[in-house]
Amino acid sequence: MTTEAEKAQTLARLHAAPEILRVVNVWDAVSARAIAALSETRAIATAGHAIAATFGYPDGEIPLDITLDMLGRIVEAAGDLPVTSDLDDGYGDAGETARRAIGTGVVGANVEDRLRPLDEAVAAVEAIVAAGAAEGVPFVLNARTDAFVRAGKRPVEESIADAIERGRAYLAAGADLVFVPGILDADITRRLVEGIGERKISVIGLPGALTAGEYEALGVARVSYGPLPQRVALTALQDVAADLYRDGVIPASTRALN
Repeated sequence: MTTEAEKAQTLARLHAAPEILRVVNVWDAVSARAIAALSETRAIATAGHAIAATFGYPDGEIPLDITLDMLGRIVEAAGDLPVTSDLDDGYGDAGETARRAIGTGVVGANVEDRLRPLDEAVAAVEAIVAAGAAEGVPFVLNARTDAFVRAGKRPVEESIADAIERGRAYLAAGADLVFVPGILDADITRRLVEGIGERKISVIGLPGALTAGEYEALGVARVSYGPLPQRVALTALQDVAADLYRDGVIPASTRALN
């Protein structure tokens, strides 16, 4: 059995490798098992938005206890693969939330800054890092800055500068990566990598974004997909249901994944 510390070390090595780490986000035990079964899977990432939707909550409003219970189920389904979690904004006490998450077996997390004052955001990063150290797990923090997704109408140059300032501060406080969600083109990505560091940027693969290979060539460490895999699954469910209502049949290519 691989220990949590060993899983955390594996996740950190995957981020530092020349090849971009591709993580397909899951939201429950059965989706985790389906992704873990693929030979290409190196790590499992959870999607907070998708877990919230599973239980009927808006994104960011699911109670922590429900999230933690699901994280434990996902960790069990993932076996020896490292699991990195989405912990929203830290639920008001980022250090304690990280400590409890570590108790479920996860070895890394995204935590959002929601553009709070920089000193508050840095203090949250420090608290998460300290929680990992206290639990004996080199917790892999993918510190998220909302410099683009909460930018409003400010000029893109300001968002780039803000992301770089925050990213550098989070790395200095002990974060492993800086997660910059948004549709980032090649020029913006290049400037972020130059400002924050090679293999220190994490991005999200949204429709209209670059491919994983293009991000890899620009020096990005990791790409995840947030709630999009669940949306793809739900689209397939709704489409097959509509076909069944038209007197269709279940496709013969359907695999027994549950």
